[in-house]
Amino acid sequence: MRRSPRRGDLARFSQSRLRYPRRVTDRLAVLAALADAHRLALVDALADGDLAPGELGARTGMASSLLAHHLRALEDAGVVRRRRSDADRRRSYLALAWSPLVEAAVSRPAGEAAARPDRVVFTCTANSARSQMAAAMLAAARIVPVASAGTDPAPRIHPLALDELDRRGLAPVALAPAALDEVRDAGDLVVAVCDLAYEDCGGDLHWSVPDPAAEGTTRAFAAAFDALEPRVRRLAATLRTTTTASSR
Repeated sequence: MRRSPRRGDLARFSQSRLRYPRRVTDRLAVLAALADAHRLALVDALADGDLAPGELGARTGMASSLLAHHLRALEDAGVVRRRRSDADRRRSYLALAWSPLVEAAVSRPAGEAAARPDRVVFTCTANSARSQMAAAMLAAARIVPVASAGTDPAPRIHPLALDELDRRGLAPVALAPAALDEVRDAGDLVVAVCDLAYEDCGGDLHWSVPDPAAEGTTRAFAAAFDALEPRVRRLAATLRTTTTASSR
């Protein structure tokens, strides 16, 4: 006859047998890091674009010591990543490590009083990869006209960028790269998806995404697409809440 487990048996079982899988402990770390009003404010500030630490402090009004403390907690939990600028290597940018939990945690876009831009223009250096992929993603949402351009445009769109778009069921919005000076207009929302383009020519938003052409592999282009996708999804959600030009 099988005996009922005693309290001591259960205690020993809980100490020796109960093990949380890594994915559960990772999820607990993310949830614990987000369970703070200051850290949620930082996450919300980074939801639309990547920022240097000084920019993030100015955006949130948080003192440098408090900012450093909360950023350390977010980085340790894998919620925020710090990346060295491709242009000025002394500078770094903070970006969200987008995951379903992080996407669920950021505040919903609140743009009822904002005006929708006439067009969104994605920029990078060569306009051959990152900006082309981001433009194709947003254009598929059919919310606002979309274009892309480069500060030093290449002669053609990178073949691996075209392959990646085709694999994802998308098509480029242009046949060839274009120069930013010739494309940019006053009513545009400019999103720099490259550190060099942002630090050279500015932009309304900045997404610090590594150049996949530097590695030149299908893996690098897939990683760039994956890095852009949640950011484009967030931008599309924001644009859907804004008012059209005709209703200003």
